[in-house]
Amino acid sequence: MARPCLTPFRLSLSVLFLGLAVFVLPASASGADGAAPETAGTRPNILFLFADDWGRCAGIYSEADGPGGFNDAVRTPNFDRLAREGVLFRNAHVNAPSCTPCRSSLLSGQYFWRTGRGAILQGARWDPEIPSYPLLLKDAGYHIGQTYKVWSPGAPVDAPYGGRDHEYESAGRRFNSFSQTVTSLVTKGQPLEAAREVLYDEVRKNFRSFLADRKEGQPFCYWFGPTNVHRKWVKGSGKELWGLDPDSLKGKMPPFLPDVPEVRQDLMDYFGEVMAFDASIGVLREELQQAGAADNTLIVVSGDHGPPGFPHGKCNLYHFGTAVPLAISGPGIKGGRVVEDFVNLTDLAPTFLEAGGTAVPDVMTGRSLWPVLKSEKSGLVDPARTAVFTGRERHVEMARAGHLPYPQRAIQTADHLLIINFRPDRNPLGDPYHLDGPNPPTEDELTNSTFVTFPDEDAGPTKAWLVLHRKDPQWHKLFVHAYGKRPRVELFDLKQDPHQMHNVAGSEAYATIRQELEQRLMRELEETGDPRVIDDGKYFETPPLAGPLPDDVRKPNRQRKKPAKP
Repeated sequence: MARPCLTPFRLSLSVLFLGLAVFVLPASASGADGAAPETAGTRPNILFLFADDWGRCAGIYSEADGPGGFNDAVRTPNFDRLAREGVLFRNAHVNAPSCTPCRSSLLSGQYFWRTGRGAILQGARWDPEIPSYPLLLKDAGYHIGQTYKVWSPGAPVDAPYGGRDHEYESAGRRFNSFSQTVTSLVTKGQPLEAAREVLYDEVRKNFRSFLADRKEGQPFCYWFGPTNVHRKWVKGSGKELWGLDPDSLKGKMPPFLPDVPEVRQDLMDYFGEVMAFDASIGVLREELQQAGAADNTLIVVSGDHGPPGFPHGKCNLYHFGTAVPLAISGPGIKGGRVVEDFVNLTDLAPTFLEAGGTAVPDVMTGRSLWPVLKSEKSGLVDPARTAVFTGRERHVEMARAGHLPYPQRAIQTADHLLIINFRPDRNPLGDPYHLDGPNPPTEDELTNSTFVTFPDEDAGPTKAWLVLHRKDPQWHKLFVHAYGKRPRVELFDLKQDPHQMHNVAGSEAYATIRQELEQRLMRELEETGDPRVIDDGKYFETPPLAGPLPDDVRKPNRQRKKPAKP
């Protein structure tokens, strides 16, 4: 489907965000020759499993990419099975590596910069005039429901999913604290497998209550969004609960992560939470079978950005921050394939709408995946899918002086990643609060309090280790690489530098490719009405998109705790 043609410099921002007319095309037209199938006239169910903070970490990527990296250590048998039955995407990315804007983009099928206040994390507020795929499917007769996290933080909570009217959590929410809950049960004498089963049973019962509410023959759309992969986790839980040996990561850590015991353990604890989420995939698929719905259900599994509390991860436009796992299987899909097409998770909304035979609003910038899903080809299926566009604005509201964002936009292709940092004078992961003062953060604060310093990176053992070792000559350069200011333009040769450690933007040898990518990126931003390239980004630099949190959203407590008296 063609992108809506906009002339952003002639449109007022009020028209751009609040007055966009919703023009629609028939689903058959928007899908062209790759239109979604209908099985004997029955619209497919849609089961979407979306893990908070789950980056591109899955066992099957070790096979797809080749061994030798950290994916050798994570075991995801249920995701791997789904990927083998359906389609595994090697180049899937979120539009923004921050929870709320990523989800705003996914639910609306539009770039996050087109979603008004949905484009930021703290201070987000949903504009009900923006069409969202769940509510469109509901209007088309689907039974919709969700468990755990959909759209937050933001107000109203889960607004693009109809608020909490479609929430199914009667069995509880303890799965979101998986390692804490299981560790507690085991400490009280429960066998490990039985302790895990308590939480699997919660997943099972919540889904059953959703299925029980649908009318006979009614198609359903269910969102399963646990937050267990989001920090915090129990330290050492990767080994204790899943048998993951941190030492098996020696020599397999990417160069932006210190290859030291503390960081290896932290990454393995993260992988343990990924494995817990993977187990839930198996539970929900079993329920589909028992409900007799497996053959007519489109199953999609992914995550909302890269790992939290690690350099290059969440809140970064590097591959570790924006790349996510994506596997899709179900009716009408030619399975057993690994594809190289670049996919933005904005593409899921039109894909889901076409699956449901529902018209796709013309304002959606995402493109349906059905031409790729119905193909029998592997590798690059759609020759137009050779790049993905990403970006970010404000994450934590007080991360920088003046409550300002860190604006970035990027284009990634198979060979290069180009990032524009529109305000290179600012600190990318927040200001270094307290580091040079008389009361620097303790290890406990750095491990447990995100807001004590560099607030755009989650607290955790890795952040604590690197900040505490910042003056060590061996690690100072890596500390600066993670938290220091960045030039206006970063360019990486992904064939020579797959981990994006060496900026070649200033190299004469890359002058032509830099110019071509910058032009391509800016053209995309201008054509889609990105306010960041209008009036020097004034829209994102002024309240309510910047500045103190407005009165219409909850104000979190950011006060630093006073140290305990000796």
